[in-house]
Amino acid sequence: MATEGEHDHSHADHGHDEHDHDEHEHHHHEGPHDYQSAISGYRTEKDEFFKTSQNSPVPAEERATFKGLPYYPIDEDLVFDGLRLQPYTGNEPSDFQIPTSDNKLRPAHRAGIFTFDLEGPRQLTAYTFDGGQGESLFVPFLDQTSGKETYGAGRYLDLEPDEDGTYAIDFNLAYHPSCVYAPQFSCPLTPAENRLATRVEAGERLPEGDAAH
Repeated sequence: MATEGEHDHSHADHGHDEHDHDEHEHHHHEGPHDYQSAISGYRTEKDEFFKTSQNSPVPAEERATFKGLPYYPIDEDLVFDGLRLQPYTGNEPSDFQIPTSDNKLRPAHRAGIFTFDLEGPRQLTAYTFDGGQGESLFVPFLDQTSGKETYGAGRYLDLEPDEDGTYAIDFNLAYHPSCVYAPQFSCPLTPAENRLATRVEAGERLPEGDAAH
């Protein structure tokens, strides 16, 4: 099942995660209608959090006029179930320093890779961080919407294992890092190995005509 712990992996300048929006809700296998409702309900809750919480990444002076995050339409064809985490076999080191939006480095680890078919065979590397939560995997990605319709440094997915140990990549849960909203957040930049040579028209997007590079 797909989950969005939404750890965000962005840190404010005081060094703590900026929010704890961590329901780990399961969003599919319930049937098409229930899946659509679950995703819509989660987005409504997130908008309320962004508008009202003192931990919102939206600057306090902008919350009163915040009208909700823009999204692509929900697309159930962009949910990939039953994925096994495969050993990382690339040429990059397993342990490395991932650069962040504020020109810092964070210790990270290449936990493995996922392969799936999206207009051809695709591969994404999953990462963990020192002090990470349980079996949660961080999967940032770039695609051909990046820097145009979505944030130029990529979008994020948080994955939790299902009961059978498999994972699901659900691009409807792709979200922007907090540095999209305010520069004081330190957000990991997507490694080049996670650039998908296709468009991923699902999940969060930027407002029309508002490209971020």
